[in-house]
Amino acid sequence: MPDLQAKPRTLAASQRWLVMLSVSLGVFMSTLDVGIINVALPTLVQYFQTSFPRAQWAVLAYQLISSSLVLGATRLGDIWGKKHLFLSGLIVFTVSSLLCGIAPSIDWLIGFRSLQGLGSLFISGLGLAIVTEVFPSSERGRAVGIIGSVVSLGVALGPSIGGLLLGWADWRILFLINVPLGFIASFLVGWVVPASKQKKEKQRFDLLGTLLALVTLSNFALGMTFGQSEGFNSGSALWLLFLAAIALVSFLAVEVLLEEPLLELQIFRNSRLSVNLLNNWLVFIVLTGGLLITPFFLERVKQYPTSKVGLLLAVSPVVSGLIAPVAGTLSDRFGSRLICLIGLGLMIGSCLGISTLDTQSTEQDYVLRYLVFGTGLGLFRSPNDSTVMGAVPRDRLGIASGLLSLSRTLGVNVGVSVIGAVFGLLITNLAPGKDVSVAPAQAVVAGFQGSYRLAALILCGAAVTTAVVKHQKSKGESYGEEIRR
Repeated sequence: MPDLQAKPRTLAASQRWLVMLSVSLGVFMSTLDVGIINVALPTLVQYFQTSFPRAQWAVLAYQLISSSLVLGATRLGDIWGKKHLFLSGLIVFTVSSLLCGIAPSIDWLIGFRSLQGLGSLFISGLGLAIVTEVFPSSERGRAVGIIGSVVSLGVALGPSIGGLLLGWADWRILFLINVPLGFIASFLVGWVVPASKQKKEKQRFDLLGTLLALVTLSNFALGMTFGQSEGFNSGSALWLLFLAAIALVSFLAVEVLLEEPLLELQIFRNSRLSVNLLNNWLVFIVLTGGLLITPFFLERVKQYPTSKVGLLLAVSPVVSGLIAPVAGTLSDRFGSRLICLIGLGLMIGSCLGISTLDTQSTEQDYVLRYLVFGTGLGLFRSPNDSTVMGAVPRDRLGIASGLLSLSRTLGVNVGVSVIGAVFGLLITNLAPGKDVSVAPAQAVVAGFQGSYRLAALILCGAAVTTAVVKHQKSKGESYGEEIRR
């Protein structure tokens, strides 16, 4: 019978926080690089004399690799040990950053970005698992909250730091800056992170399941991307999503039949785990959709300059990052379910408040509403992630961390496509034949307000599932109880 509690290694408090520092530095680098290159896309188009869609593959290649292989990478962490794979990911990320910085053409840059995404998936997929393994359960919420803060700050600061670095040097600095940071992080990880305790019996790696997961997730991500750009009735989008569905059915069939699958499907009988993963997905749909449409409101309606837009967009992620460790500590004391519900309630209220912004709204109106949203997000994420990590056996921490990372990625893919589609549809209803770039301000406001009302409705679904999870759990549906049977 597996131990369901994530028992920590015997480490002194000072060593645990050194582990946190080394892991956080790596996670910050990988999340920063998700958005830091976005501001350089126009520069890359001009420098390499290429098209904008081709330059966008420097972003897509990173995202596709880092999301479609995450389950395989985190499962390897459970089998071979998290430290060595995390360290390998850091080294690959650092070397590929150097290669990106000296890329002679856009094609080489896209290839090196794919390699960078490979390193990133081990960092982002295993960082949370290492921290959960090292810290005792009584401190797990705070530790998970700190990692959540690092992720939020990386996301928030990526475009801002990218813009500052581009003003100081050319685009290559965006990648070369990772080299000294990666060297420091790799040294710290090799020095302070303990090796994971491995099972005595040999475990097999599910290669077929990994390949089917790769086909499923890559086709889904590409299908959503083409759906957003060409419409979901386009042949490319429909075929890719169809292939993703076929691969998903095949993946589930294989996982049921194998003795040592990539993903033990019975893990989802734990209602706490399943509901919190679902809620994480729903929250990231809203978060990503909001980041997509808010710049249009700020630039097209309020006519703010790009520099001010960047600062205003950072309000919510920065507040979330500051709140997350506090939320983790509160969840350790009062329980994760209550803190998650408070966080979701604040996000629902703030989405409804944001949906009242219009042409007459001031900067203070904007900041107040997004400050509340960031507070709710910070209160939700740490307890939610901590619950997922605490709901699995110790030898499945890697795959639990991978599932969290995957739920975020799927939320990003769906949020950009669905919220973006609703935003565009609402605009064209008021301004037929015009897209957001030429639509009148009132049409953009209507699309913005309607999209945030939809976001509030999505979050209500997350709040309802969170409210009923305690009742479900009492029926004895935990993962460990299923194994005992």
